[in-house]
This record gives sequence, C-alpha cells and structure tokens, in this order.
Amino acid sequence: MCGFVGFANLKENISSKTNIYNMNESISKRGPDEDGYYYEEHICLGHKRLIVVDPDGGKQPMSAMKDGNLYTIVYNGQLYNTKDLRSELEENGFTFDSYSDTEVLLKSFIFWKYDVVKKLNGIFSFAIWNSKKNELFLARDHFGVKPLFYTIYNNTLIFASEIKALFKYPGIEAKLDEQSIAELFGIGPARTAGLGIFKNIYEIKPAHFGIFNESGLHIERYWKLESKVHTDSLGKTCDNVRFLLEDSISRQLVSDVPLCTFLSGGLDSSIITLYASKYCKKHNLPPLNTYSVDYVDNDKNFVKTDFQPNSDNYYINLMTEKLNTNHHTVVLDTPELASALEDAMIARDFPGMADVDSSLLLFCKNVKQEATVSLTGECADEIFGGYPWFFRADALNSNTFPWSIAIKERQNLLNPQIASKVNLKNYIDYRYQESLNEVDILDEDSMETAEKRRISHLTLNWFMQTLLDRSDRMAMYNGFELRVPFCDYRLAEYVWNIPWEMKALHGREKGLLRYIMKDLLPEEIVDRKKSPYPKTWNPTYLATVKDMLTKIMNDSNAPINNLLNRNYILEILETDGKAFTRPWFGQLMTGPQLMAYLCQVNMWLERYNPSIEI
Repeated sequence: MCGFVGFANLKENISSKTNIYNMNESISKRGPDEDGYYYEEHICLGHKRLIVVDPDGGKQPMSAMKDGNLYTIVYNGQLYNTKDLRSELEENGFTFDSYSDTEVLLKSFIFWKYDVVKKLNGIFSFAIWNSKKNELFLARDHFGVKPLFYTIYNNTLIFASEIKALFKYPGIEAKLDEQSIAELFGIGPARTAGLGIFKNIYEIKPAHFGIFNESGLHIERYWKLESKVHTDSLGKTCDNVRFLLEDSISRQLVSDVPLCTFLSGGLDSSIITLYASKYCKKHNLPPLNTYSVDYVDNDKNFVKTDFQPNSDNYYINLMTEKLNTNHHTVVLDTPELASALEDAMIARDFPGMADVDSSLLLFCKNVKQEATVSLTGECADEIFGGYPWFFRADALNSNTFPWSIAIKERQNLLNPQIASKVNLKNYIDYRYQESLNEVDILDEDSMETAEKRRISHLTLNWFMQTLLDRSDRMAMYNGFELRVPFCDYRLAEYVWNIPWEMKALHGREKGLLRYIMKDLLPEEIVDRKKSPYPKTWNPTYLATVKDMLTKIMNDSNAPINNLLNRNYILEILETDGKAFTRPWFGQLMTGPQLMAYLCQVNMWLERYNPSIEI
C-alpha cells in the first residue's frame, strides 16, 4: 500500500528532481516507511511506500530487463492472486528475486502486456514505463478502490495517487467551472467517475487503463459487469457464493504486518470476522484483533430510526464472545470529530461525508497504533442489495439517485447569480440517465429484475465509489490499509446475475447472504436489520458545527459566501438543519452533516484557492 506520482513528456527533456520530489512529498502520509525515485529524459517517477509485504524485496520504483528492454513500475495496492500469477510466470521461464507482489505485477506486464489487467485480482493502481518504446501504461482496479488522477499540460502527462500532488507541478492551477459547482452541490459528496471536480483534472476510471505514447493518451475499458441468465439452483448458488466469499477473505489475509478486522456487529463485518478468525486458528496465529468505533455519550443520545434501528454494542459482544477475538473499542468525542473535518477534507482533496469521514480518519489513526492492515465489511450492501432504496417505492420511483433526492433543496443552497448559470437538476438528470444507459438488461429479465439491475448499477458505480474513496483516503492518510473482501470482482460478477427473488430471499435485504450464514453466525446477527456506519448522536456535535458555519457566514472574507444563498443558509442554521427537509446524502447525513459539509467546502476553497470561471 503506497502512493505514487509522475510525469511524462515524449517530446522534451522534462527530468526534474525538484518537481518530482515536491509532488512525492505532498503524498507522504500514504507511504510513511520509504520513498524512491526514477528519472529518464522523458519520464520521472516517485513513490511513497507503506510496507505490508516483503520489506526488502518490494522497494519501488522497481525495474526489470527483458530482451534488452527496461520496464519500470510504481504501484499502489495489493494483488490477491500473486501466487497464481507467479506460478504461471515461472512456467513461462520467469525468475524472481523477491516474494513481493510488485515484482509479480511488473513481470506479468512484461509477459501479458496490455492484457495484464485481465489477469489481476486485487486492489491496484499503477504506472509502468517502457524505456524502449517511450510508452507509459496506467491502470486501475475493477472497482476503483485505489485512486489515480491525471492532467495534461504542455504535452506533459502528470499523474498521481492524489490530486494535491498534481498542483505541485509548475503551471498546474486549481480552477473551478460550472461543472465543478454542479459536482460540488448537485452530486457531492459523491463524484462522477473520471472527474476530479477541479477543471482539467481527471482520473483513470475504475476498470480502465491508459496508454500514453506519441499518439497521445488513449484510455480503454477492460472489464464490466455483464448480464447473463442465472441457471444455478438455490443450493448451488449458496455453495458458489460461500466459496467465492471465503476465498476472497482468505486471499486478503496475507500480510507481513499486524492485521485486524473492523467489527460493528452487523452481518457484513461479522462474516469477515468469522472467516478471518477461522483462518487465524487454522494457521495457529494469535487470536484475531477486532476494532469498533463509538462516540462519547452515544448510548444516552441514540435515536432509533427506520435506517438505524439499534446500536452496535450488544451485537459486537455476541461476536467477540463467540469467536474469542481480542476486541478494542475506539471512543471518539465531539471536539476531535469536528476538528478532524479539515484533515478529512485534505485527505480526500474534496469536501466529503463530513463526520462520517472524520470519524473513520480518527478511527484508523487509533487502530494504526496496533495494526497496519484491516479487513472491513464494506460493499456487501452494494453487491447483495442491502440498502433501503432497493425496497422503498419512494426511492425506486424518484427518477434520480435515491440517496440524494433533495434536488430542489440543493439548488436553493446556491445564490441566485450562481444558480442562474448552474442548473443542478439538469446536470443531475444528465448524469443519472447517462449511467442508466450503461445497464445491460436482458430480454429474459422480469420487470422487477430489470428494475433491480438499474438500482444496483447506480449503487455500485456511484454510492459504492463514494464509500471506497472515503475508505482509501481516510485510511491512507494514517498510513493504514483497508481491504474490502466483498469487493472481489469475481463475487460481484456472480451475484450480479442472481435473480432478485433469490438475492432478496424471504423478502429480506441481503436475504441470500443471511440464508448462507444462518448456521455459522448467531441468530441475532443473521436477523439483525441493516444498520449503517455509526454516527454520533451527541447534541454537542450539532452545536459545534452550527457554530462553525455561523462564524463562516459572518466572515465577509469566507470564500464560500460567494456561492451560497445566504438567507437559506441562515434559515438552516436557525432551524438546526431542519429547513433542509430531506437527508443531505444517504440515510443519516442530515442537518448536522450538511452544515459540516458546507464548512468543509469553505476549508477546501481556502486551502486550494481555486479561480472560479463561471
């Protein structure tokens, strides 16, 4: 797990130790253990390393010679089929100097060339320079767990794991245009794949690769979910899902540094913890360390809702007692939760999910004291259909992204001058329809299955991406690695085609997954209604972010005031957020989270100081 930066220009000598060093230092939190550099006339590469596997053999940038051609890689991620690839390469005459997955990836590219991406199972982004051909290859994993941003300036391709590094290259300036504002207020805290919100900043999309050569930058998709008729019986379907899930988890437990799991007592994290615990026992490892997050006085202030029917502690205790894990609870308080909003914004390079981000950042910071890698239950709801909007008629019939239906209220946030130029509804509608057009509907699909394919597609490509962004940035800001076994593309491929009536077995969200686990987990866990990532219910948090936003509104120099409808923001403040009548985003991001998001927008504008071209 790492971060990398680089720039390439095939027409000029652009080698610069100063530029590559400044870029690399800006992402130092992603890789606190080592750094490395590579220079040629037309390419500069930098790398920041978080050591997880093979401390000595995994140093980067890494080079290898084949048939008189030198290949050099910088890589961020973890391959889960390293052994399989190594065996196949050895059969074809390759030898290895390490057990690092970096060397395996590099030599896999040498052997399979562009098709290498079709051989990989893992979370990854990487860049490989071919010295003989003067060609750069860039790629990103199937679901975009690992980031990769780029821009082109004066025939130079500049790329990095995080956007902040791009702005360290001379001449690259932060700019916002109408699309930026539409993303920020219409889509945010989600983000359209491929866009970096800032003008002329882009990303390699999930499941895409890029080739940069004398013809320019060519980008191509290498994988997508394909709709097929599911012919397996319920029994065989269960067997296949169970195998894929257990295989994914076991592959992701490889580490040379302390590893743990996040445990909320929900179905998803309990499944991960169950199999991880079994793995530890099978391999005679010490008891598994598990971690959960809570907030000061949350037990006193918890409010039962349709989306969060109960708190986590009872269910966590059930699992830790059953599996005999070594459990730790990280308790966060309001002041640090609010003060970390800025760090969370810096980590993401964007305003994000407010305290949902800052809490994870602080959680990872605490866990990092004892471990370096954790497995989480993230993405199960997306893969198996666990969110309320898969079932609620109002969400299914909303004709927009179901986690973000407050379009009119979002538009009202903008001042009239900005609003007259940026029509959020039109932009949201465009992105929504653009995404729906990608869905592969079969003639054999029932109306319900077709409907659920559409909502699944939206969830996987939008909501899940937002959560994966959050996981990577908040964790890597602390030099900490999060792995997401439910995000295995093989599992997603298989589950995608399971008919909805089987996926939602017995009429329950994730009904199939519950059925598969009914003999392996406590009944209370299997039957527990979905509960999202825990948020603080402490009223002092609302008071704190309300005070923060009030101070911003009273500051004539605060840059966000040039964008906002002041009267509406004051109404939101006066009503403790209730004037914004629907959740801002998702299920539980309501008034306090909206206020915090607006605070983050102001912090973001102050830090990056973008020119606004509208």
